[in-house]
Amino acid sequence: MAKARNKGKNEEQKGDNSEAVIRHQKLCLSIDMDKRRIYGYTELDIVPPENGILGLHADNLVIDSVTVDGEPTEFEVFPHYLPLENGDRWCSVSSTTSAADAAGSVYLSSLDRELVPNLLIMCRKSAKDEIEKQEVHLENGVDSSAENNQNVKKVRIDYWVEKAETGIHFDGDVLHTDNQIRRARCWFPCMDDNLQCCCYDLEFTVASNLVAVSTGTLLYQIWTEDVPARKTYVYRLSTPVSARWISLAVAPFEILPDHNISQLSHICLPADSAKLRHTVGFFHSAFSYYEDYLSASFPFASYSQVFISPEMAISSLSLGASLSIFSSQLLFDEKVIDKTIETRIKLAYALARQWFGVYITPEAPNDDWLLDGLAGFLTDIFIKRFLGNNEARYRRYKANIAVCRADDSGATALSAVASSKNLYGTQCIGFFGKIRSWKSVAILQMLEKQMGPESFRKILQQIVSRAQDVNRSLRTLSTKEFRHLANKVGNLERPFLKEFFPRWVGSCGCPVLKMGFSYNKRKNMFELAILRECTARLDSSASMTNGKPDSEKQEGDVGWPGMMSIRVHELDGMYDHPILPMTGEPWQLLEIQCHSRLAAKRFQKPKKGSKPDGSDDNGDVVANVDTRATSDSPLLWLRADPELEYLAEIHLNQPVQMWINQLERDRDVVAQAQAIATFETLPQLSFSVVNALNNFLSDSKAFWRIRIEAAFALASTASEETDWAGLNHLITFYKTRRFDANIGLPKPNDFRDFQEYFVLEAIPHAIAMVRAADQKSPREAVEFVLQLLKYNDNSGNPYSDVFWLATLVQSIGELEFGQQSIVYLSSLLKRVDRLLQFDRLMPSYNGILTISCIRSLTQIGLKLSEFVPLDRVIELINPFRTSKALWKVRVEASRSLLDLEFQGKGIDAALTLFIRYLDEEPTIRGAKSK
Repeated sequence: MAKARNKGKNEEQKGDNSEAVIRHQKLCLSIDMDKRRIYGYTELDIVPPENGILGLHADNLVIDSVTVDGEPTEFEVFPHYLPLENGDRWCSVSSTTSAADAAGSVYLSSLDRELVPNLLIMCRKSAKDEIEKQEVHLENGVDSSAENNQNVKKVRIDYWVEKAETGIHFDGDVLHTDNQIRRARCWFPCMDDNLQCCCYDLEFTVASNLVAVSTGTLLYQIWTEDVPARKTYVYRLSTPVSARWISLAVAPFEILPDHNISQLSHICLPADSAKLRHTVGFFHSAFSYYEDYLSASFPFASYSQVFISPEMAISSLSLGASLSIFSSQLLFDEKVIDKTIETRIKLAYALARQWFGVYITPEAPNDDWLLDGLAGFLTDIFIKRFLGNNEARYRRYKANIAVCRADDSGATALSAVASSKNLYGTQCIGFFGKIRSWKSVAILQMLEKQMGPESFRKILQQIVSRAQDVNRSLRTLSTKEFRHLANKVGNLERPFLKEFFPRWVGSCGCPVLKMGFSYNKRKNMFELAILRECTARLDSSASMTNGKPDSEKQEGDVGWPGMMSIRVHELDGMYDHPILPMTGEPWQLLEIQCHSRLAAKRFQKPKKGSKPDGSDDNGDVVANVDTRATSDSPLLWLRADPELEYLAEIHLNQPVQMWINQLERDRDVVAQAQAIATFETLPQLSFSVVNALNNFLSDSKAFWRIRIEAAFALASTASEETDWAGLNHLITFYKTRRFDANIGLPKPNDFRDFQEYFVLEAIPHAIAMVRAADQKSPREAVEFVLQLLKYNDNSGNPYSDVFWLATLVQSIGELEFGQQSIVYLSSLLKRVDRLLQFDRLMPSYNGILTISCIRSLTQIGLKLSEFVPLDRVIELINPFRTSKALWKVRVEASRSLLDLEFQGKGIDAALTLFIRYLDEEPTIRGAKSK
């Protein structure tokens, strides 16, 4: 007779499940949207462990019955999440520190319990039955030992779950699952282990007006005889995957088959169908490109992209096998410009994860970095191919900067066993999850640089080809295997790899290089002095790959393997010198011979009528002579690691004129960004720097992202000392392109030139950042922003101006009002209020305009609380917290009100209000975002 117990159980009493193997799982569920309930059964074909006790994961599920081979059996259920039974942990709480320690201890103990199976099923028959069975087999001359060892049991579990709080989510007539860490068990009993993979048969019965989208291939649909009629969707997933990759979405979806590739389906709610068609128009190209790059067909029989309302989505992306669930905020129509790049990259990344992460999985938790990095690397290949090499290099450069700033502790040691275990899988989420992901991609790109792009591509092709081999039962990849492929296929030497992986993958910290040089005119060479440091803190520790002892780890702390290149731009050409060792002594002094010499006429007295720099109005200009090079050196500019072969933080000290040469003459976006970043840190700026930045901003052939950086650098240079040259350049630049010269007012909007649109969109924001000596905005800056907002005209423009207006409104929030500019505040607030009312009647894309208005009103209220009554600002913002508002608008309104509450009444009042908002928030996503 079946027996169910809902009580705690010590780990010593739990069955050993290490030998259990799931051969196949079937899941049959009926979904009742009105009651927010799912019910049905699952059948598992299992080879049970030797002790006969099968352990499964089943959280918050009500188990009705369990049978083994059709016969009822005993089972026990104990909850993972118990009341705080260890009250003694809280007895010693006397301060915030001890309270945090106690809470952390309780949390870690609950995570430990979560790892252990909590549904124990007796799969072995009684001893008497076993003896009788053995006697029968012996009488027939059959030895049953081999059969028993491979005895497959069919375990059926009938269960239901109602109003689940996690794992599966209801909202009206929409349901979806999420596969966050250890959440599959919250909606069906399973062996929630990444190494337990099997094929699945899935059946979902829903109301006739709903569509059930799940992992695998849709085989057929069955109409039931229920009243009212219902429909059953039958799916089959023939590729073995772990339980975490089983996903489900149910709603009155509209399905858009891809006309280019029959395997693809794009699915959304009816209100988003027009946006969907425009958003995914490019997707078949990315799909085909991945297959071509990897020389393999897509690993699953089909692929579906589902878009649900952002209020429901736990995150912007939830992955499943052959299925990705996105927030519909990614969708956009043909009038929206600003979302194109980010949306395409996110969709391409989700597709890359299907290859690396879902289909091919890490062998162990400390191998997660490798699959995440390979997916990111594949996404970067997509960016380079479809969005341009400049976009790819710029993003990689910015990601590298972020990694170097944050890679200072064991949390960023990618394959450290200790950190993977201690973080319980959470190392892949949050801020450090993003840093680890960027670091993983950077490390793989370093390897690609070492072996060459074709060799690295062959490694990826071999990994995929091996995984698709029908003779392989597991599709896992380990760091050790990848290291072997780097040696065998990539032709990298073993000594290099022996140093590379422990230092970059098993440890934390990036090199920090501080460089300076001096030129020896007599020898025509320069000396480069380098100090090498590390971003890792002295007290940080991380285990090495494969759990090597600390004695071996210390050897890797003296540096990094390989040689860094120094690129020298001289008068007669460019020369690379791969001569900077990244290991050994932290101080290095390198001597680099110059190839070119100063022109002889540089040492001659200037002729009569010639210019001070030595050039002659009537003479021919020497083609390879830079007339702005200093008379002391033939060097135009220097660069360290120009090809981003190292994940390193580099501080190069060279004269300002050389940075100007680098900005103006180096065509690499990374070189240009480095020069602009240096200008922003200079304590004093010359007019030559300001002019160089202005010339670059005005260069329509330059990459638009770098032009935007030049605009903000100009804003930072604008001051009374430079006679507001930076501000004047920004205003002049904008007016020459967007103002009517005859009437002196802005022209109607025309956004057909996308790159110019992005640059011009950033100008008002940059102008709003200009500050006078008293840290207030100049009167001209405030007047300019007001003028743009007042005369904005989008009539006749085929594209939406909502992001354009949102940027203008955000610029108002960035302004600092002084005595000369406070007179404009009333006019600006009237404009903001008018936009708020307009956006309430005709909501903008994702409420972006309302969000900007709320944010700017809050900033103004906080800055000018002495002049602007906070109660009035609160009165304006409070209506946007209603349930009718978009969730993102509600979240922004809540944040603003909390800031205002803190400013007016202090931290206690703000915390009380925060708790109230959490209780009132109807959506999970909104509560998470607070």
